[in-house]
Amino acid sequence: MHTFLAKKPPINSYKTSSKSLNLLQNIAAQLPKLLLTNKVQSKINKLKTNDLSINILIRNKKDKEINLAMAHLSFIAHAYIWGGESPQRILPEVIAGPWVKLSKYLGRPPILSYASYCLDNWYKINKDEPISLDNVALINNFLGGVDEDWFVTIHVCIEDAASGAIDSACKLSFLNEKNNINDFSKHFRRIISSLKKVNHIFAKMPEKCDPYIYYHRVRPFIFGTKNNPDLKQGLVYENQFDNKPQFYRGETGAQSSIIPLLDGALGITHTNDNLRHYLNEMRDYMPPKHRKLIEGVEKRSQVKNLITKSKKLIKEYNQCLDEIHKFRSQHLEYAATYIHMQAQIINPFGSGGSTIRGTGGTPFMKYLKKHRDETDKHKI
Repeated sequence: MHTFLAKKPPINSYKTSSKSLNLLQNIAAQLPKLLLTNKVQSKINKLKTNDLSINILIRNKKDKEINLAMAHLSFIAHAYIWGGESPQRILPEVIAGPWVKLSKYLGRPPILSYASYCLDNWYKINKDEPISLDNVALINNFLGGVDEDWFVTIHVCIEDAASGAIDSACKLSFLNEKNNINDFSKHFRRIISSLKKVNHIFAKMPEKCDPYIYYHRVRPFIFGTKNNPDLKQGLVYENQFDNKPQFYRGETGAQSSIIPLLDGALGITHTNDNLRHYLNEMRDYMPPKHRKLIEGVEKRSQVKNLITKSKKLIKEYNQCLDEIHKFRSQHLEYAATYIHMQAQIINPFGSGGSTIRGTGGTPFMKYLKKHRDETDKHKI
């Protein structure tokens, strides 16, 4: 069964006993209070260089704990960078050192990415019940509260609901002209059913996540340093990268592997422009195993060509694209209400970040419209 959400929930505490890991977990747990009282920077600045060492985890190759440490460090680092009156341009070595070390081990950049914000950042309230919006809670928060939790748990539940579509898309990519019509049909039907669940969950976003709260209390902490007008000179990771400023994209749903894999399996391509470059760049922020799975599906899949030639199952194929189109349309609508419209409102609390770019540093409205429209153009 192929899925991008771990079959077993992430752990929310360390099994390895270590003073530095205990401190790391305690600081991460305190972030909502530290941010509220403007104490994040002073708390981190008082630490010694090796106070948050994660060397024991890397030596023991404790992957579940490494993912937890990556999430803890990512949240603490972003709270440090974005939690003051103005962005911090230098990240202290006590955070930068272990963060860069973990990022090299995990094969993705030292920045808060979707994997740490969503995929590795949840647990089940009741271990015996399935994943649902009534049974998922977050391990890490910035300010906390219903809106922030709902925003992320919606994504966790989408990843779970998409598991059937992901599995069938992978299996579809192995089919060829020797397979019979039922082999294709059962996977198309499963993709449609799975994506209907995804779209049902996605439609619930406004129920407990208010656009104003999202824009001013959730979004500001997930920005990156690339194409960010507030950090034009990038971010210096103290005593890392020869102290040269680094530029990384911020956390964004474009780092989820669901849609890229479905695009690959169903033969949906995007024209070769800045959008295509951006989507390919987002793969650098995915866990390497997810990246490899997408690339394999893209190389293998003959689905669109086979359906086009046979002229069978066109309806089912197009229904799959319809569900992807619905997802992208909903995403576009949320971008308009949660970001674009909020950016037009003058208020005393600041802008919530750049008004023309998404958290990934892109002109999001233009890109999302293009994603949606290109999906429709691939219908047979």
